[in-house]
Amino acid sequence: MTRGRGYALLAAIVAAVVALSAAIYVGVATDDGTQTRNTRADGRLPNNSAAPASTGTWVGTWSTSPAGAEPGTEATGMADRSVRNVVHTSVGGTSARVTLSNLYGQSPLSITQASIAVAAAAGTPAALSDTMRQLTFNGGPTVVIPPGRQVMSDVVRVAIPHDADILITTYTPTSSGPVTYHPHARQTSYVAQGNQAQDTTGTPYTEQSRYWRYLTALDVLSNESDGTVVVLGDSLTDGITSTAGANRRWTDVLSQRLRAEIAAGRDLPRYSVVNQGISGNRVLTDGLGRPADNPSGLNRFGRDVLERTNAKVVVIDLGVNDILRNPRLADPNAILDGLRTMVGQAHARGLKVVGATLMPFYGHRGYTDPRESVRQQINAEIRAGRVFDAVADFDKALRDPYDPRRLRADYDSGDHLHPSDAGYARMAEEFDLESLKGSAPAEL
Repeated sequence: MTRGRGYALLAAIVAAVVALSAAIYVGVATDDGTQTRNTRADGRLPNNSAAPASTGTWVGTWSTSPAGAEPGTEATGMADRSVRNVVHTSVGGTSARVTLSNLYGQSPLSITQASIAVAAAAGTPAALSDTMRQLTFNGGPTVVIPPGRQVMSDVVRVAIPHDADILITTYTPTSSGPVTYHPHARQTSYVAQGNQAQDTTGTPYTEQSRYWRYLTALDVLSNESDGTVVVLGDSLTDGITSTAGANRRWTDVLSQRLRAEIAAGRDLPRYSVVNQGISGNRVLTDGLGRPADNPSGLNRFGRDVLERTNAKVVVIDLGVNDILRNPRLADPNAILDGLRTMVGQAHARGLKVVGATLMPFYGHRGYTDPRESVRQQINAEIRAGRVFDAVADFDKALRDPYDPRRLRADYDSGDHLHPSDAGYARMAEEFDLESLKGSAPAEL
């Protein structure tokens, strides 16, 4: 070999090594580390994947907790029907991915087409036609989700605005047994006969639904947010008495308030807020069934908090149902131990924990003086700083100053347990945004 040819060969080898190194660097740098990258069987990225062209941080913009199997769907599920879930975003992004669950199914769930789009307006199944995108799974349009499992879609490029309604549609051609759902959505979703996943007019969606079905999370690649605040709670977080379709849960107001304060120049963490409330939820006790309907806070903490995308802070507002639904007098120390166990799990993953005091319920059918004593004992420990890293004193903010055992009249929905829209707004106003700063304390 001549010296000239040797130099040429060496130069070619060096160029190949440099190119390979650059490719490896790009592949690592664009992976946020929170999810395994979705690839096709041949190893290539899905055709509609946003990586590596888009930049930002993956966060949760909306999520909900699967709470049980929908009654009446045991035989046919949603066979030959399109389910158009309507969800409301916390922050925006340039790309999206969704999580679908068959947790409570007893047979494989076959989805042959799915889509995502921005709603044309509030309160409608119609989509902005230029935002309609087909969702894929491992590069293909279909996916089969085994019983008890969930699946995340491939990334799709689509502009998702903050504070907006998003339509996520799934079509299932065959029976899949019980439908995994969240019953108290406070949001109207829609159902159509046949495969209408790509429809933008909304005309076929003649059936309205108060549930979210199959869908449990919407993540976005965001330049607006650096992490996710996860709120774990019961019906007070689920927003069961808030105005349906108006996004007036206290978590919605908190998200809007945080974004407004940041826009005004206040030095606060740029976080999204997701709601993991289940009506009737307790710290210690599961519902019936296998898997359990309405699993306890302890049981679902890993699934609903630790597995949320890029979680930074968890807010826990649980304990009232442990008092009200216990046929005997609840043990305050057992409830506090349960709360502390969740705090320990959060700290082990580097999450800061903000905890809420338990709000009053005098006048509710479950009220008794001994139960009120249990509530007061739990609140005393929370206020003393012996449970959480920081405290949101919802009890103090919403109680009647002339009778602290009850909600203030204008904050009471009328059942003496759940807040009105004004009460939910007051909860969000009481929340100290400064408490979102920092991280979990170091364990000694």
